[in-house]
Amino acid sequence: MKEKLQSRMTEPPAPVPNEEQWRAIVDNDAAYNGRFFYAVKSTGIFCRPSCKSKEPRRDNVVLFQKAESALAAGFRPCKRCKPTGERLPDEEWVAQMTSYIDRHFAEPITLQSLADHFHGSSYHLQRIFKRVTGMSPTAYAQRKRLDRAAKLLRETDLPIARIGAEVGIASLPYFITVFKSVYCCTPAAYRSGSRMRQIGEERKHDVAGDDDRLLEQARL
Repeated sequence: MKEKLQSRMTEPPAPVPNEEQWRAIVDNDAAYNGRFFYAVKSTGIFCRPSCKSKEPRRDNVVLFQKAESALAAGFRPCKRCKPTGERLPDEEWVAQMTSYIDRHFAEPITLQSLADHFHGSSYHLQRIFKRVTGMSPTAYAQRKRLDRAAKLLRETDLPIARIGAEVGIASLPYFITVFKSVYCCTPAAYRSGSRMRQIGEERKHDVAGDDDRLLEQARL
């Protein structure tokens, strides 16, 4: 019974590849395909040894004997080398990218860095991302930065330059320019308008409360 239970368990990954395995990964050696799969902890993706993707850091790599074991450990199959033999749907691939951008939009994000991270060519990645979302990856990242900036302008008193830096746009003139291109006003005007709308809503609430009190008094 114990042996059966152990046979169902996923074999533990090696902490790091040995010299022979690491050389196979670095050299993209197809002779090692089927002998092991390697996963990269920083990207959450696993590959065949022959994969032409960017060389990972050795201490980020773990090994699996089977693709099923890598999947069970939470790693995703590489879009480029298809270690499971199946093509990852474009929508799922793009969802992985948008999730990554949602978490890292304040960091430098380029088309090439995304291509390296998600194991695809920059041309193919750009084309698929735009077909699925209607915008390029860089435009998506920029929109996330500006949406976050707008929220900070509405809800905080942080200096505008500080807000730009916090969302990943360190140049204040550039931040003002790109913000205006989307919101049709400067960050300062947006903040002022938001405050005025908030005051207006509070006054409407106060007036409504006064009207309710007057009606209540009239009934007495």
